[in-house]
Amino acid sequence: MALDEERHSKALEIELISDPEQKARQEAKNGLRQFDEVIELINYWLQPDRPFKLRLSAILSLHRRALEGISSFAGVFRPGGIEIKGSKHTPPGAHLVAENIEQMCDYINDNWAKASPLHLAAYTLWRMNWIHPFVDGNGRTSRVVSYLVLCVRLGYVLPGTLTIPEQISRNKTPYYQALEAADTAGCPILGFQRVGLGFLSIANYNVLTPPRPAAPAAQSPTPSPRRSHSKS
Repeated sequence: MALDEERHSKALEIELISDPEQKARQEAKNGLRQFDEVIELINYWLQPDRPFKLRLSAILSLHRRALEGISSFAGVFRPGGIEIKGSKHTPPGAHLVAENIEQMCDYINDNWAKASPLHLAAYTLWRMNWIHPFVDGNGRTSRVVSYLVLCVRLGYVLPGTLTIPEQISRNKTPYYQALEAADTAGCPILGFQRVGLGFLSIANYNVLTPPRPAAPAAQSPTPSPRRSHSKS
């Protein structure tokens, strides 16, 4: 595929909204709701004495926010097979989706203290795209779940006027290159390390550097992440 082409999931589904403008408005609203929910989750898990566990229920809830009112499959795994236009990868059958997602969660939870934030976030980003568990909204949900893992593992909500999911959505070529490299790599570790490099190449700040101390009162505070919607 041309590297600047979109990777789209193709599955049969009855649309709840047929008007393109109305659908775009609903997607924008859902994007804000999904962002609000992931920030709430991050802040919850950053509280003392709350060891993080990535759960299937959180992933389904974040997907529900993205597709609510748009898809009859919002918040549920796909019921059948799916193909990704522009990709050589064929996702696993529907009967394997839940098991694969649970295995992904187990990997994150089992390696939480041992692996770096970038490693865990990149693995989540690649693995969810590899499984492609939903009829639609796979890109949006994989990016926001990866962002959740990255922020909680770092110990703070990443600063900036554009979140990493938004930056990826604005320039998807390195993102797609990294996913394809991970799909085809003989060594999975090498593959999702490349995802991580693509992840960082899009961000315009060093995500592994802790935030600076608060500025003096006379100076303007560091802006919090801007809420905006990015289509997958």
